[in-house]
Amino acid sequence: MLHLLDHPLIKHKLTIMRRKETGTKDFRQNLDEIGGLMVYEIAKNFPLREVPIETPMGKATGYELDKPVVLVPILRAGLGMVDGIQAIIPTAKIGHVGLYRDEETLEPHSYYAKFPPNIASSKVFVVDPMLATGGSATAAINFVKQTGATDITLVCLVGVQEGIDAVEKAHPDVDIYLAAKDEKLNEIGYIVPGLGDAGDRIFGTK
Repeated sequence: MLHLLDHPLIKHKLTIMRRKETGTKDFRQNLDEIGGLMVYEIAKNFPLREVPIETPMGKATGYELDKPVVLVPILRAGLGMVDGIQAIIPTAKIGHVGLYRDEETLEPHSYYAKFPPNIASSKVFVVDPMLATGGSATAAINFVKQTGATDITLVCLVGVQEGIDAVEKAHPDVDIYLAAKDEKLNEIGYIVPGLGDAGDRIFGTK
């Protein structure tokens, strides 16, 4: 199921990121902050469990997250969302999926995958700034499911219908959260109007 997060601060920061004159520092900082804001909004639906605690004044009932959280950034651009999310959920463990896209076929190819040992019993967030063709997201979710994980959410800043459709077809059990749904893909598979190449803009490699 698709969820669009309609939050004024997210829209404001995403506008800064979209501007072509925005430099690496500001692009990375706003991506970081949007990642945290998105997961803060998503966390409204997290299940909790009651725990008995003792305050300095006496006994009380507290609440804890029912499941541990694991973040799985899709390398390399997904790394740009990790710090902001960990600022909100500092106990989150981090896995990694390394994928690159064939520039001719647009198909994803994997080169790395490593996950925390508790991933199967965790709430898993697969994160990537862009949901374009959906190939990388679908492949990353495949890797995560192979670990036994079943509670999986895809979190991206910007996506298009082609990518949404691809993920929903391959993984109808995975919720998709976007900060914005954009118009289309261009002839080389980039989102329009999009952000440009998020990886290059995060790390200043172009």
